[in-house]
Amino acid sequence: MVKSLPLADAPAPTLEWRLSDAPVPYETAVAEMEARAAAIAEGTAPELVWLLEHPALYTAGTSADDADLIDPKRFPVFQTGRGGQYTYHGPGQRVAYVMLDLKRRKPDVRAYVQDLEAWLIATLAQFNVTGETRADRVGVWVRRPDRGLTAEDKIAAIGVRIRKWVTFHGVSLNVDPDLDHFSGIVPCGIAQHGVTSLADLGRAATMADVDSALRETFDEVFSRDSE
Repeated sequence: MVKSLPLADAPAPTLEWRLSDAPVPYETAVAEMEARAAAIAEGTAPELVWLLEHPALYTAGTSADDADLIDPKRFPVFQTGRGGQYTYHGPGQRVAYVMLDLKRRKPDVRAYVQDLEAWLIATLAQFNVTGETRADRVGVWVRRPDRGLTAEDKIAAIGVRIRKWVTFHGVSLNVDPDLDHFSGIVPCGIAQHGVTSLADLGRAATMADVDSALRETFDEVFSRDSE
């Protein structure tokens, strides 16, 4: 089931928020994003942030290395036009597909990715989790001092595509997925660090809690770029 979030809680009318209750097949999501991004570029549809989960699957970004697909038979593997390498999507992970018109905001790809990182960090802060970025790798990371001074895990991934200055694909935040599912790939090509989730960090957050935090923090980051 796909539904629009309550209008009473909606942000500016030029931006639509959509929530899918059931897992969305990956091909369906990509087709919808392609169509919506084209419509936004043509000025016939509002911007969209789509919150969903996928069935368990792996995706390969434009920089994916075949050697990083450790278990190709474990889950379906999809080639995708987003940037980045291999990543996992599945139940317990909140995916946010973000379709914004950067011509109306800030036509700067690097700034957009930094805004996505800032959005995830602000969302994690709602659950008393300190998310951090790294200069040499995309995504959001958390330190794991329980495992050593330099140990850290990835809690959120970013992979974007931009066409005619309209963004699509987006971010994924690990709420309570089966972390063993990541073992079929080298997540984002980084073998020396692990992955974690809010549940793994001892934060008992529901998906609805995470959705509320994503909604609450979005405007803090992105409204400054709007006209």
